[in-house]
Amino acid sequence: MKVFKFGGASVKDAEAVRNVFRILSGFPDVELWVVFSAMGKTTNALEQVANAWIKGEPSAAALLKSVEDYHLNVAHDLGVKDEAVLVWINQIADVISRTPPTKYDEGYDRIVSYGELISTSLISSFLQKNNYPHSLLDARKLIITDHTYRNGVVNWQETENRITSIHKENLLLKSNKVSITQGFIGSTLDGKPVTLGREGSDFSAAIFAWALYAGEMIIWKDVPGVLNADPRYFNDTVKIDRMSYRDAIELAYYGASVIHPKTIQPLQSNSIPLYVKSFYHPEEPGTLIYTFDEEQSDQIPSFIFKPDQVLISISPRDFSFIAEGNLHSIFGLLATLDIHLNMMQHSAISFSIVMDDNPDKVNRLFTLLGNDYRVKYNNGLQLVTIRYYDQQTIDKVVGQRRILLEQKSRTTVQLVVSD
Repeated sequence: MKVFKFGGASVKDAEAVRNVFRILSGFPDVELWVVFSAMGKTTNALEQVANAWIKGEPSAAALLKSVEDYHLNVAHDLGVKDEAVLVWINQIADVISRTPPTKYDEGYDRIVSYGELISTSLISSFLQKNNYPHSLLDARKLIITDHTYRNGVVNWQETENRITSIHKENLLLKSNKVSITQGFIGSTLDGKPVTLGREGSDFSAAIFAWALYAGEMIIWKDVPGVLNADPRYFNDTVKIDRMSYRDAIELAYYGASVIHPKTIQPLQSNSIPLYVKSFYHPEEPGTLIYTFDEEQSDQIPSFIFKPDQVLISISPRDFSFIAEGNLHSIFGLLATLDIHLNMMQHSAISFSIVMDDNPDKVNRLFTLLGNDYRVKYNNGLQLVTIRYYDQQTIDKVVGQRRILLEQKSRTTVQLVVSD
């Protein structure tokens, strides 16, 4: 049993879908569960539809028409019927004809969750046309979450029960060994659609792999494996042949885009190897992520850059020490505003945090802190994280830029620098 995950870039057009078929055909007589993302930039396009609908803007219908045209063009290129697309487009049109829910995130999930349903419908139709036996499953009926829209918390027991149940049914049918389904989406027990967070299809695939005790999971990407830096910004990137679960979690947490941060935990709990491979060159070995210790991993320096950061320094107005009570109140405000910290550090009378420069959240935080604390900030910054660093590497990356904050552990250094 193998679980595959194909992202948006791997199914962005007709030729990409044909390439997926070629890859799947290379695994005859292997039981597969295949998880697909929405095609290309469909999630972004559906976000625009959702925003227009929720705000009551008349552009929602025109924005949806663009989504429809894009997918119909792919369908025509693949030679499959329009119905594979229109069945879902018509459902979205019905949704946006109604009054949106009062909660923005609930309305967002109601619209955006259709991207994966359209892509799997199209891909399934193409596989049927090419006599490739498979089952098409609805992930909304398999991955069950709470009502935390846009970042659903998985009900692991119910999810496992549903996945193993449908798996047993498929085995009894013995008609095929391939099941395809959607990433990124699930639903509540009462059937309301919930998404798992942006780029959450990796996490979905890991959930299926965990529930099925898969022999391995493969994420198919447009890169040869996990690279030590983003190839968009570095010309001399190096592929990491193997890395530990711990290294993968650390890199994902710090912002590496190759793997969703929640992916590793369910795989690690059942000791399932994860491979990251190129969908351009599926025969190449890629990167293996498994239960290695640090000595067994490739300790190649890895670089992660997060732009548009703001450094905020918070001090009590009475010059008292930053104590547990202060930190308790500050963290309470951060939780209330749903602010994720990328870095933090405190001294005797100051507590510094680094976060994404979201002007609305930053301004609201300043307002709430203003009565009890003095607040200083610098924006337009970049957070640089280096895993397996040395001083030569730090000097090379920082160059002539000013370091405003630095934090080191045994294996990782984080630097807040002028961008």
